[in-house]
Amino acid sequence: MRIGLFTGTFDPFTIGHKSIADRALPLFDKLIIAVALSNSKHTTEEMEERVDNIKSIFQGFDNIEVKAYSDLTIDMAKREGAKFIVRGVRSVNDFEYEREQADINHRLSGIETVLLFSEPNLSSISSSMVRELKSFGKDVTEFLPKKD
Repeated sequence: MRIGLFTGTFDPFTIGHKSIADRALPLFDKLIIAVALSNSKHTTEEMEERVDNIKSIFQGFDNIEVKAYSDLTIDMAKREGAKFIVRGVRSVNDFEYEREQADINHRLSGIETVLLFSEPNLSSISSSMVRELKSFGKDVTEFLPKKD
């Protein structure tokens, strides 16, 4: 079974994240959306709330699981039997960061990273942008996926 692990803090899970998940799904028998606890990012939503939100978006998809984790991504991948880590790339800066992470993850575990480039119309959407707009009282619903 080909299992992909799509990782991120997903605070919040945006239409950009959903696009990557939707496009990654045909590549794998199962896609695990792995919600990371990050001490370096200042998340506004609690872990359980983020997991529940993503589960509601993909309700009815038998080949998608949503799980939280707080250790190294490669350890989560090994636990879940995932041979691939899925990451989205919006810009050159994202690419350089993801390339370095992919190299280290491969060296430590042999796990391959699959990079999917964002759709051009979604490349400016980020969780941090959505959080900032929300903190100023702006309506951010256009940047968030509709629940199925």
